[in-house]
Amino acid sequence: MASKSNEMTFEEKIKLLENIVKELESGEVPLEDAINKYTEAMKLVKDCSDKLNKVTEKVNKIMLENGKLEDFTVSE
Repeated sequence: MASKSNEMTFEEKIKLLENIVKELESGEVPLEDAINKYTEAMKLVKDCSDKLNKVTEKVNKIMLENGKLEDFTVSE
């Protein structure tokens, strides 16, 4: 499943995560399946969190006129 998960977009992972949460919240999932779904959901959460952290780092940098990347800070 890991390779399939890595091929999915961020949005697809979020949608799958939402579906897993709905299934688990329904209370209709047998215990063994619930454990597997929970494990899959935690992997998706980690993947999405890692992606958001990488994007946040990129957004927090700006390109200077000389082409160097520098941390973005807001001056008051």
